[in-house]
This record gives sequence, C-alpha cells and structure tokens, in this order.
Amino acid sequence: MKAKLTTIAASVMALSAAPAVMAQDEEKRTWKASAEIGAIATSGNTESTTFNGKLDAAQDLERWKNQYTLNILYSEDEVAQPDGSVATETTAEKFSGSVKSAYKINRENANLFVFGSHTDDEFGAYKKYTTLALGYGNRLFETDTMQLDAELGPGYYWAEQDTEDGVVDESGALVRAAAQFDWQVSPTADFKQTLSMESSDENTRTVSDTSLALQINGSMQMKVGYTIQHDSEVGPEKENTDTTTYANLVYKF
Repeated sequence: MKAKLTTIAASVMALSAAPAVMAQDEEKRTWKASAEIGAIATSGNTESTTFNGKLDAAQDLERWKNQYTLNILYSEDEVAQPDGSVATETTAEKFSGSVKSAYKINRENANLFVFGSHTDDEFGAYKKYTTLALGYGNRLFETDTMQLDAELGPGYYWAEQDTEDGVVDESGALVRAAAQFDWQVSPTADFKQTLSMESSDENTRTVSDTSLALQINGSMQMKVGYTIQHDSEVGPEKENTDTTTYANLVYKF
C-alpha cells in the first residue's frame, strides 16, 4: 500500500512541475487546502476494515490557478474460502491523483487548462487509467450562494484493462468534459456536485461525486457523500459501475 501511494504521489509531483516553473516569478501565492479521512473497523462475528482519505489543494496566482488531489480507498473483509474456512482478504485498494493547471485569460473566470490524472485500482475493471487533456473552461452560472463551472477539451489516455484473457493495454484519443456545481446552502453547510466524462472509441468513463459538508468549527467539517464511477466497456466478470458512500472528517488549512 505504501509503495503504491508513493508512486501516485510521485506522479502528481511530476505533473505539477511544469506550472510551478511557469509561475515561479509570481510573488503572490494563495493556497487553500483540505485533508479528509474516514475509517470503519468491526470485529467479533464480522472482521472488516475500511479506510478512505483525500487531499485537495488549490493554488491561486495572478495568472494561474492550480489544483492537486489525491484519493485513497482501502478495505479488508472476511471472505469465505473454498474449503469452508474464513480468511481476511483485501477487497478494495484504489489510489488516484490529479493535477489541473488553468491559465486565466482576459474574460472573467475563463481559462485555458491542462489536466492530468492517474488511477491505480487493484480490483477495478481497469487496473490503471491515465489521462492527459487540455481545453477551455468557464463559469456558466453564478449567484451570491451558487456557482457552476464547466470545461471541455481533447486529450489522450493510457489504460490496463482486466479481462478474462489477462491484462490488456489500451490507449487512444478522448474528449473530456467536466462540471462542478457549488452551493452555499447556509453559513455552515456546503453542497458540491462534480461530474466528469472522458469518452474514447474504446471506453467512456463517467465519474460523479455528490457531497454535503457541515461545519463543526472554523477549520473542521463533517462531510457525507456518494461517488459513482461508470465504465462503458469492461471485462465479462466485471461490473460497469462502482459506487462509494462515505462519511469523512475534514480539516481545512
């Protein structure tokens, strides 16, 4: 687990190097970051351990806005063996990271972006999924409490699909579309909906995350959410859709 986390972190740092160099002459550096964690452990008649965590950091410079994310999902459960015994096995092991660097153009909230992501999923339909895209983003709607941002552009992907014949390499051009809706429901409650779609000839991957965060104090929140990941083309023994329901403690700094 530590080795794979190190690999993801290294990939994120490598992708972030380019915008950091371009922005090194900027004197004003504004960071917003959050870390969230959720864990469940049971013992006795049922033995299981589930852990999920996320790091999210945004850097807002004069001409650049950069965002970095890292996600972890890990689970162990009791699994019945062919001989009738029960053993604890890893049932989920997923690591993902992304970097987006957006160059602000003259129009307010409009930008030209470069986006890179990598997912390593030991039990998923795709064991590895890496994308690189660029395009145009803008704010479509805004009020005092709500805002909707969207982006669209071409890209390329590299993947390893788990099939009945073993792991098969895939790659090809894609189109990426993404949107994020933020709603300040009240002074202490934030609702967020993100949706992304990466469509290629071989596969279309759609990811949705719906969450509600409730403020505990100035820097702490309780966050509940639901994530859906859907792949249009998967192996015969794999499900097209993976879902995760979570309740996390969030610390903002």
